[in-house]
Amino acid sequence: MAGYSVWAVEGIPEIVDGEDLPALLLAAIPDAEDGDILVVSSKIVSKAEGRMIAAADREQAITDETVRVVATRRSSVGRTRIVENRLGIVQAAAGVDSSNVPEGHVLLLPVDPDGSARRIAAAFRERGARVGVVVTDTLGRPWRTGQTDAAIGAAGVQVLADLRGTHDAHGRRLDVTLPAVGDELAAAADLVKGKAASLPVAVVRGLGHLVAELDAPGARLLVRAAEQDMFRLGSDEAYDEGYHDGFDAGVREAGGGDRDDET
Repeated sequence: MAGYSVWAVEGIPEIVDGEDLPALLLAAIPDAEDGDILVVSSKIVSKAEGRMIAAADREQAITDETVRVVATRRSSVGRTRIVENRLGIVQAAAGVDSSNVPEGHVLLLPVDPDGSARRIAAAFRERGARVGVVVTDTLGRPWRTGQTDAAIGAAGVQVLADLRGTHDAHGRRLDVTLPAVGDELAAAADLVKGKAASLPVAVVRGLGHLVAELDAPGARLLVRAAEQDMFRLGSDEAYDEGYHDGFDAGVREAGGGDRDDET
């Protein structure tokens, strides 16, 4: 592989509820080729699928989309909540977005990002271009400052490169190496899309070996299973849970039963 190219697609209009997004993208990218990978911001997918809702209180919208609170922190600019949302993704604010939407509204993530990606990829394949599609959103990362785009939906593209069982250049066996190709594609595309340039779609060309069948696993494959999560809670939440567990154990040893829920 000598290299690849990536460019933003110009001319994408403001997306509204009910927009036929696959048809719009077909018109915007008439020269799509076999092996191309389309990287699409979840924001336009959500708008097309009617995921913009009236919400006087963004915090309540976040609560409604939350399955599990991972960490909460207050700062000079307000409260940040890192939560697991309905898609199983752990991110700030459950993916609820209030930027680039009318006042008093918020944008929720697509209900089924893999399904959304599949519909777009299928439309291009019916036209004759065997493309892959990645749907992205912006995520922070533990231990790292800043944010990057990551894959929350995918179809017709390999999202994990399983190198386990292969060997490195020195002949050493690789036992845990699993490059998150879907996230790498999302981040590469974000370099040309930008956050405020109204360029929500990019094309990656030259990585056709990553394009797969439409029934290949989607971006859900990138969500770590709860039983494998070494950092299930934030530090404050873990401390509180450990404190209460220890308190209950001490009460039981003293013969007093568990602590009262009100304490």
